Amino acid sequence: MSGKADFDGYADEYDAHLSQAISVSGEDKDYFARGRIDWVSKYLKRGPAGVESVLDFGCGTGGSTPHLLELLGANLVLGLDVSAKSLGVARRLHGSERARFMAFDEYWPRQEIDLAVANNVFHHIAPAERRDSVRYIFDSLRPGGLLAFWENNPWNPATRYVMSRCEFDQDAVTLTFPEARALLRAGGFEVIRTDFLFIFPRALRRLRWIEPHVARLPLGTQYLVLCRKP
Repeated sequence: MSGKADFDGYADEYDAHLSQAISVSGEDKDYFARGRIDWVSKYLKRGPAGVESVLDFGCGTGGSTPHLLELLGANLVLGLDVSAKSLGVARRLHGSERARFMAFDEYWPRQEIDLAVANNVFHHIAPAERRDSVRYIFDSLRPGGLLAFWENNPWNPATRYVMSRCEFDQDAVTLTFPEARALLRAGGFEVIRTDFLFIFPRALRRLRWIEPHVARLPLGTQYLVLCRKP
């Protein structure tokens, strides 16, 4: 996998750049990281199978790792990224017996992972390379394994505004949710559902109880395409 942004140059200051960009929401990065994993965990609790292993595709500095371990109860989180410096930060902050971090060329897909997550990664991947990235994830999952594919919703004006403020999003190429669904289906996945989250900023947090009831409408700043490997 390759991306247009050189995240080695942002590894040490990633949190600061991201916090500055999303400050208009009134929330920090953990609010969104935890919210994404919590949403997926609620779906998984309705299903028959547990999650023993998680592939964090494009893990960056590992900010999702604590939530994957806590909310999903995974025995192993494997974080993969193109940025050696980001992986170094992830190992320092989150590395453990249950959390390992590698470059993509250090892990060979073996159809063994229960759940893969891609948290706002694909807008950094060149469009011509996205099918290869989907194939990499597909080949990493066991039959019946799930992919939680999260992306920024470019139909939401707040999303476009935040991305315009984020230094490492300047060369990003966004995906609409129909494009994401088509990409994943072309890669062999069965699409289960599409949800939209994070509508209201902190100033309007009293309205957030509405969000689960309108999650199927393309209103949120981010969307999830949850899909399964046959």
